[in-house]
Amino acid sequence: MANTMTADLHTHSNFSDGTDTPEKLIDAAVAAGLTTIALTDHDTANGWDEIAKHIPAGMRVLPGAEFSTKHPDENGELVSVHLLGYLFDRDNPAIVAEWKRMHDERAQRGARIVGKLIDGGFPITLERVEEIAGSANIGRPHIGKALVEVNAVKDVGEAFVDLLHDGSPYYVPLQSTSLAGGIKLINDAGGVAVIAHPRAREAAAVLTEDVLASLVPLGLAGLEVNHYGHDADARAELSDIATRLGLLQTGSSDYHGTNKKDVHIGMNCTPDDVVEEIIARGAIAPFGPAQ
Repeated sequence: MANTMTADLHTHSNFSDGTDTPEKLIDAAVAAGLTTIALTDHDTANGWDEIAKHIPAGMRVLPGAEFSTKHPDENGELVSVHLLGYLFDRDNPAIVAEWKRMHDERAQRGARIVGKLIDGGFPITLERVEEIAGSANIGRPHIGKALVEVNAVKDVGEAFVDLLHDGSPYYVPLQSTSLAGGIKLINDAGGVAVIAHPRAREAAAVLTEDVLASLVPLGLAGLEVNHYGHDADARAELSDIATRLGLLQTGSSDYHGTNKKDVHIGMNCTPDDVVEEIIARGAIAPFGPAQ
């Protein structure tokens, strides 16, 4: 039997920096012909309970999260690396403590970025950014939306390119745990750790094969090979590395709703046998149809 691909293992809801509610996220997945998605909001599992209420027959959801971590480059500078965790115990005390720290860190960081923008002459307010974020941790996309509202930029994408990128004078770095520490957090909570988009953004320079090999004994389970940020050469390279290191290979959209207008749910998918292996390794079961 052919190994089909109807699973998108990297999506975001409005519980972090996506625009879809969990219910709308399910609707989008069904419309795209998917049978499995993972909910991987940034540093939170707050959307799990809500999405579990809206799962129809023929669909399942892998509860997960995207952990913010950092790893040093050859000069010792810390570079952001995103780490996907699937099917872990969200009540694990170490994860609860880390996410509380991250929530507070994001709030302080968001306020500092907004303050820098205000000092730079942009007519936004922290109160409005907090309103846009709602129950989610404040993220740069929320600040981007505030900038769109005051016509400083045409869309959130332009806000990142012009004002919110890592080298911007308005940027404030996020104090994240180490990549090795993030892998330990996920594994200690019974989850499955997969590095997100390892050849996109600044992470590409630090995630050499030697570095990835050093993470396997620590519990790294896989690499997100197929991602819109990876060209054909990057996908081929990552697939070869994953094969040599015995790592799972996933594919995902990294869907954020209208915050990433050219990114559509299901545009990259994970083979079903890989999904089943992740499920077999996880501490908890996927969410099935709502009763």
